[in-house]
Amino acid sequence: MTPQSDAAPQQGGGPPEGWSEDRLLDGRVVLRQPVAGYRSAIDPVFLAAAVPARPGERVLDLGCGVGAAALCLLARVPGLQVVGLDLQAELARAAGENARLNGQGDHVLALVGDVRRPPPRLAPGSFDHVLCNPPHHAAARGRPSADAARARANREDGAGLADWVAAAAAMVRPKGSVSFVHRADRLDELLGALRGCLGEIVVFPLWLGGGRPAKRVVLRARKDVATPLALLPGLVLHEAGGGFTAEAEAVLRGARPLAL
Repeated sequence: MTPQSDAAPQQGGGPPEGWSEDRLLDGRVVLRQPVAGYRSAIDPVFLAAAVPARPGERVLDLGCGVGAAALCLLARVPGLQVVGLDLQAELARAAGENARLNGQGDHVLALVGDVRRPPPRLAPGSFDHVLCNPPHHAAARGRPSADAARARANREDGAGLADWVAAAAAMVRPKGSVSFVHRADRLDELLGALRGCLGEIVVFPLWLGGGRPAKRVVLRARKDVATPLALLPGLVLHEAGGGFTAEAEAVLRGARPLAL
């Protein structure tokens, strides 16, 4: 069972005060999330698009937040069993509520816990796929947000990037996949953490367009597979006029998987 919180969204009626009701995948996913603090945008959609899951498999969503990535994945691949883990009890409960709101209550279990000390019910090596959207800012980098919830979601606090990689590698089965979405300027750190525990690494940049550098990368790796690293062309997000490219729209609206 997920913990209770008076501020978290309830089924039936509209979202409570301080929460919004948003849509992902062209309306196929309904997402209630706090108006203040961290809000899901396109990162979890691209993360879900990287997971090579098949119906009936087990998936672990580390740092699940309100369940955006898990629900986007279920919209594309029905019949999965997804377990979400988040340090913030309010967000974990919201993930469970959002799953029920989308008719996926039987397919999502949201738990509260720290990636460094996962709940005992999460057995190592028991998941076919693990997806991770960890805090994007290192603890010592820049000034934290004045909003406490946003700061907890965006900035490492205790668990560093290496801890997230170690947790993902421990939980995925041999030959299973691990997918990350992260800042492009921390790719070197992410690759360093992966060394020795995961292989067949594929890096997929998300280019801003107009000759600008990528700010995000999607990375996928596998356990006990030694294939060399591959750097793919990636995907350009924006047209010259500012709108999304047709390729980006195919993922963001059409739920198309990434070609990793």
